[in-house]
Amino acid sequence: MKSLKITFLIAALLGGITGFTQTADEIADKHIDAIGGKENWRKVKSIITEGVMSLQGMDIAVTTTSVHNKGNRQDLMIMGQQNFVILTPTAGWTYMPVQGQTEVQELPEDAVKKGVDELDAQGALVDYKEKGHSLEYLGKENADGKDLHKLKLTLKGGKVTTYFIDAQSFLLVKSTNEQEFNGMKLEMTTGYGNYQKLPEGISVPMTLTIPLGMDMYADMVLNKVTINKDIPEETFKPGK
Repeated sequence: MKSLKITFLIAALLGGITGFTQTADEIADKHIDAIGGKENWRKVKSIITEGVMSLQGMDIAVTTTSVHNKGNRQDLMIMGQQNFVILTPTAGWTYMPVQGQTEVQELPEDAVKKGVDELDAQGALVDYKEKGHSLEYLGKENADGKDLHKLKLTLKGGKVTTYFIDAQSFLLVKSTNEQEFNGMKLEMTTGYGNYQKLPEGISVPMTLTIPLGMDMYADMVLNKVTINKDIPEETFKPGK
């Protein structure tokens, strides 16, 4: 009888270990299903989002253009001035006259290397293993009366992001990562809400809370999302 109990104990422990290692994948899969499923997201080749970011009473028009694994461009109209940030797998540029820039400037090589993983327009959790990323389940936490699953995603390039996924809807509520500002490491939290389903079958958050550092945030409201529009290669070249 004692040996039988030990056998059951070992089986239970092994089952618990197996269940734990599977949990991260199960939650990630349920999240992806909640936003349209892998098959629909795998079809995404480009995304254009248009919206308005509100910061301290000022509205900034923001258009983000992404081509899967090829380029990302963010255009910001600030106080009547056109600003942009461009990132490709091999180079990047900024033109921010609002910060006093008078010419286009190249991004440092290390910044380009760190940003390459984020050119993924389909989302890092979709086929994350094939992309060379790793995923870990960190348990649950309760926020505003909701249970949230915590997933730690380590990108191939080394960046670590923690996802907080609603245990009921399996929608992403917020994400956190560490960024460096003026030599200080700060935890940056992005919030997501008002998910809407697009004709392509995928769902995207139409409201976001964008971290700016030093406990400052901006509210972003998207008013248009376009999927799989042909994007000219010139979009990701540093022309004004």
